[in-house]
Amino acid sequence: MSVFAQKQTKKDNIFHIVNPDYKLSPHTGMTKQHWKDAATYLLKGAFSYINTMDDAMKFPKQSGKSYPHNEKQVPTEKLEGLCRTLFVAAPLLKDNPNLTINKIKVAEYYRYQISKLVDATSKSFIVPRAKNGGPSQNLVEFGALALSLLVSPDTLWEPLPQATKNALAKTMLSYGDGPTVDSNWKFFNIFVLSFFKEQGYAVNEKLLVNYLEKSLKDYRGDGWYNDSPAYDYYSMWAFQMYGSLWSQYFGNKYYPEIALKFKSNFNDLKTTYPKMFSKNGQMIMWGRSISYRIGAIVPLPLMGFENDANVNYGWMRRISSGVLKQFLQHPEFMEDNVPTLGFYGAFEPAVQNYSCRGSVYWMGKAFMGLLVSDDSPFWTSIENEGAWESELKDGKVFNNFMKDSELLITNYPNIGASEVRSWCHEKVKDDWQKFRSTENYNRLSYSSAFPWQADGENGEVAMNYVIKNKKEAWEAFRLYTFKKFEDEIYYRDVVLETDENIKFNLAEIPLKNGILRVDKNNSDKAIAMRLGHYALPKFDKEIKISTKKIKGNKVTIMDNGKYQLAMIPLLGWDKTEVVSAKGLHPESINSKVINVTSSFNPKKANSTIYATLMLWKKSGEKWNKKELCPVKSIKPIHNLKEVIVKFNNGESKTIKYNE
Repeated sequence: MSVFAQKQTKKDNIFHIVNPDYKLSPHTGMTKQHWKDAATYLLKGAFSYINTMDDAMKFPKQSGKSYPHNEKQVPTEKLEGLCRTLFVAAPLLKDNPNLTINKIKVAEYYRYQISKLVDATSKSFIVPRAKNGGPSQNLVEFGALALSLLVSPDTLWEPLPQATKNALAKTMLSYGDGPTVDSNWKFFNIFVLSFFKEQGYAVNEKLLVNYLEKSLKDYRGDGWYNDSPAYDYYSMWAFQMYGSLWSQYFGNKYYPEIALKFKSNFNDLKTTYPKMFSKNGQMIMWGRSISYRIGAIVPLPLMGFENDANVNYGWMRRISSGVLKQFLQHPEFMEDNVPTLGFYGAFEPAVQNYSCRGSVYWMGKAFMGLLVSDDSPFWTSIENEGAWESELKDGKVFNNFMKDSELLITNYPNIGASEVRSWCHEKVKDDWQKFRSTENYNRLSYSSAFPWQADGENGEVAMNYVIKNKKEAWEAFRLYTFKKFEDEIYYRDVVLETDENIKFNLAEIPLKNGILRVDKNNSDKAIAMRLGHYALPKFDKEIKISTKKIKGNKVTIMDNGKYQLAMIPLLGWDKTEVVSAKGLHPESINSKVINVTSSFNPKKANSTIYATLMLWKKSGEKWNKKELCPVKSIKPIHNLKEVIVKFNNGESKTIKYNE
């Protein structure tokens, strides 16, 4: 085996990079060998539960909403563990068919367990889809299994007895040749049908082409697919990855015209998606299934299938290796030798009810990058920081707006952070799985430097508004309607789900050190409202709080030893509070957030314009007056339809709400 090191102690269960290569990879030290080591690290954790060939990939349940909740769900739980850990194992087995972990021959184990899926006497047996059965989690996992079989057939498929192959074809095709969910799920059918066609079985090619064409119709430009109805990492670890691998291992041969369309869509992401990661290669906590974490990088190494002179492969690897380190070297990432459901550690607000503990191995998709050949420029180019070196210069802010998906990616070179603003328009009453209406999507923006904090029952809120509703409960905004991106201003309208007469026009201007919000409250009734900055987790030391006044405006600053956040109400707000929270932040049990508050009464209000500065700096850096007071004046005109903002540097912007 390779140079792989892992100290099996509770104090140190992180992934260690042995013999880092800082000549090839000056920022991370990681080479392709270290990627293999990282995959082996994850697989060793999973195989710590495997002592015999009959042991299933079933892991300790994390308390909370994740399944299983009853014995009927256990077979699917086992199927997830098997098929998802195979994402990690399949690329390793292609390179080393004799891989052995925990005295278990890995390839033999997977072949044995795959055969048990069609053994009616086995506890792992999966019943074929009923004639009128709908799509299910079994379809998802069989689609994943088909993908692994497609990329590594010599090790995983060919040695199986013919009777087992035929039984697998019958069961898997019962799901693949059937209904699906109109989302990225179409690819699960696609991979099942494609793999068995490749193996010479008769398949429903009409349905295959239908699902391929429908998947292409989900494309919205600039690398982004719509996942009915959301935009999130499923564009990348699903649509883009699936389209790329399907084309590489099947489509080029059988459906070259369709493969070319997937390739064209894949090429589009090369100029936009890398900018969603921070300068030091960290990803943003954003959207559902965030427990899959490192799966978000998979399109970057897959660029290595082509030697594209327009791609900065050293930057792509720097980002990808940075994300691997972001999680695999975090002390809370692993628990009981298995990745947690959460972001860094276990974090219940980010967990969805469709996940079990084995679901996290969907992140293993990242290691599909190991399928890219050793001599690919993805592996041989010297690491660099790409756009952060060449175009994203300190002292400025950079916006990348994607018209059709309405996403805005913003880069802040002063702290090396990236930010995204995106779709959210889901009612809690319609959100039966309880994730698209939540903090996973409803924040005003998401930052690589400041992971989102969950809302508290007492009005604790970070990077959103909360309103006291008719039931006297704090309710977050979630029903946003994008309006336009004009003159570097991002416009949205929003209404409160439980009261359509509570509504705002939102306008935000990214600045070099933060955000200026100039929002218009169009509500026709008295309301209590709060707006939160990003939150800061407590690390080793207490979070320091300080206040000062600059030109009549109260400045409140928090410092946790890593970052400083400043919040400055300029217009409309009554007061500023620093709110302590417990159990709401993904990085620490204890956290703090600055909130501004208002008791709005339309009959007494001096202004319905609420202007707020949300600023940041690295800890240890001093603030100067220019940084804390970039705005010279804010003047509403034309019956509040427009607001003129003048900055102290001589620039001005006119906010136009109703155009």
